Amino acid sequence: MQRGGAPVGYLDEISPVEAASVVYLRLWADGSFGRDRVWADFEPIVGHEETMKALQTFGQLCSLCVNYGRRPLARHGINCRCLGGDEACFATFMSYVCEGEREDAFLMAANMVRPKIASNLVTLAEDFGAVLKKVIGDNDLGERQTTVQAPHPETANAH
Repeated sequence: MQRGGAPVGYLDEISPVEAASVVYLRLWADGSFGRDRVWADFEPIVGHEETMKALQTFGQLCSLCVNYGRRPLARHGINCRCLGGDEACFATFMSYVCEGEREDAFLMAANMVRPKIASNLVTLAEDFGAVLKKVIGDNDLGERQTTVQAPHPETANAH
């Protein structure tokens, strides 16, 4: 298993913002089918224009992680209920962003990408995070109300 891919927990053990961040990251990385599923979650809730802007922002955020990452970001499969180490870092980063903890988010970002890029990553994540919270019905980091949920153990792949 690639460094950073080792399981450190389960999606159903983390907050809705964290779990949704990981699931959307996995879907985005899976290509056009996954991106269509992300669109399907966002568009009915925030509308066409806001979805388009949010997904463009998320695409830029993911591109920065790929192009300026300290190493490749390891991910588990979309149906895996495990949470990998790199995914946990991304989830924590997004949680800090959504909680308005910019300095902590910056520190996490500097661990994921080159320090010169970290502030750009935080800014993009702030823009995406604001829409993400609307989509999952999680303005107070409370209950998740989106279709994205952690896979059930009986249907999940090993990785």
